[in-house]
Amino acid sequence: MTVRFLVTGGTFDKEYNELTGELFFKDTHLPEMLALGRARVPIEVSTLMMIDSLQMTEAQREQIAQACLAATESRIVVTHGTDTMVETAKVLAARVAGKTVVLTGAMVPWKFGSSDGLFNLGSALAFAQVLPAGVYVSMNGRWFPWDDVRKNKAKGEFENL
Repeated sequence: MTVRFLVTGGTFDKEYNELTGELFFKDTHLPEMLALGRARVPIEVSTLMMIDSLQMTEAQREQIAQACLAATESRIVVTHGTDTMVETAKVLAARVAGKTVVLTGAMVPWKFGSSDGLFNLGSALAFAQVLPAGVYVSMNGRWFPWDDVRKNKAKGEFENL
């Protein structure tokens, strides 16, 4: 079973400019993370966009849905910014049927060295292989159905509604 990864950016892939103190996007860190995690599952990676999810448009959410529909794989992980992950999950649930789609991200950029991204990535990869068809959010070792999850900004974690 091959798992398709669709990269959209988010905190997961942000870089830090030491001179200006700004965060920016360059390339996805996904291949490095999968290698470090010693992933042995057949994986295909497609970078759709590299943006902060707060900047994501409905057209870009539709682009993610179309990529899910076009994927030959039935198991898909979408790396995504945490701020609007649930909104994208809602769009995918309305458009993508018969596939298991798991959205994941990070609260701390991978390049900071203390990121939750590697753990979240591994969890999402595992959940994508075992959950039935549907759309899910995976963060902090947990999975949530798309319609029973929210980001609790005060706690800095995802939780059931």
